Amino acid sequence: MPDTFNGSYDETNSAELDFAVLFDDPMLSGLIDQAMVDNQELKILAQDIDIANNEAYAWTGSYLPFLNLRAGAGIDKPGRYTRSGAVEDQLQIAPGKGFPEPLPNFLLAADISWEIDIWRKLRNSRDAASLRYLATEEGRNYITTRLIAEIAENYYELLALDKRLETLDITIGLQERSLEVAKANKEAARGTELAVQRFQAEVRKNQSEKLIIQQRLIETENRINFLAGRYPQSVERKQVDFFELNMHTINIGVPSQMLNNRADIRQAERELQAAGLEIQVARARFYPSLVLNAGVGYSAFNPRYLFITPESLVYNAVGELVAPVINRRAIKADYLNANARQMQAVYKYQRTVLNAFTEVVNRINKVENYGKSVEIKKQQLRALEESVDVATKLFQNARAEYVDVLLAQRDLQDAKVVLIETKQQQLAAIVNTYQALGGGGVIPTYDYGRVTITDEQYVPPMLEEDASPAVDGVVPPMLKEEE
Repeated sequence: MPDTFNGSYDETNSAELDFAVLFDDPMLSGLIDQAMVDNQELKILAQDIDIANNEAYAWTGSYLPFLNLRAGAGIDKPGRYTRSGAVEDQLQIAPGKGFPEPLPNFLLAADISWEIDIWRKLRNSRDAASLRYLATEEGRNYITTRLIAEIAENYYELLALDKRLETLDITIGLQERSLEVAKANKEAARGTELAVQRFQAEVRKNQSEKLIIQQRLIETENRINFLAGRYPQSVERKQVDFFELNMHTINIGVPSQMLNNRADIRQAERELQAAGLEIQVARARFYPSLVLNAGVGYSAFNPRYLFITPESLVYNAVGELVAPVINRRAIKADYLNANARQMQAVYKYQRTVLNAFTEVVNRINKVENYGKSVEIKKQQLRALEESVDVATKLFQNARAEYVDVLLAQRDLQDAKVVLIETKQQQLAAIVNTYQALGGGGVIPTYDYGRVTITDEQYVPPMLEEDASPAVDGVVPPMLKEEE
């Protein structure tokens, strides 16, 4: 990653600012606060985090012994001419007392099963699941930053639409006065019906445009209401001069700070770490696994003899060492797939970092260029306002044609619309730059209590020399033998 954005170095980074400080608008901050609580998408993602947390929690017990209690009862009647039946016929439970027929059996026992995690297969699976849980948490944090940016963009669009309505009202007022002048000129035989109808058409056009803007206002308000998790209602907003609206200055810092500030980069990093551990898990399947099984309990054909020791005591213990020898293709395929998934994670991480860097460069330049454009358009607007005033006075004194007034008013209206849109784009660029730097994110606490690994406590090994044949081109010995 380059050391700076476009060669500029800044010690401060606006991503560290709280969104309330950046926007400096209590009404906007209130909308964002409500969305943090009531937005349905964040609630859905919270459940995804719970699911990932539960999966990680399940793996925490996989490398520990499993203890099961068993209780059972049954009867058995072997045939007389079977091995079991012939043996029972020759034996006695007590002197002069043969086996009951059928033979009951009552059992109360405890069984223990334990796979010894020699190669860290189970613990690596646990750690990989924990990292994916952390990645899910970071994914929610990234959506949080996008939600804040989207609410702010729509809020500033509302302010822009309010300014459009205000501009239309002023324009309609000017055109209605020009319409009255045209009517007066016609009555005084200094004008024609053509001028009257042209001004009338211009008034109707802008009245129609006003209704369309009002519809856009309703839709934008309801978009904010949806993001805030509430039903359609009026959105309160700050009464300000839209053209003079400014936010806190954006300081972009240095590119390396994005690695800590942007939640999507942190998410890609956790996914990459998890993919590295899953290679270790897939590799461990080539090695022998040791499983211990044991049980102890009481068993008798009559419940009153069930707890007599040692006559009714039963127990067993066995250890198994199992290793794949022939036809390991499924294991090999899983191992190669794990390597491929790791390389996918590498590329996704690189793409995420590259995309983040590009976003910051594009948006900070947009802030600067649109800011300069706003200032130039303000100068244009002042000139057009003066031209409308001059054209109107000349028309009132019959020294200019109505067409001059119409064109001047139309040019002024178009310039105001362009200025409003440019100012809105400048504000949106500031919001998006803040988001691109990682601002507005939630610092994860991982305070769920069940996952044994935290982001601060563990950094798994990644891309070791023998971790992946896709990385260094070396095929592990067990795969060579299989080939």
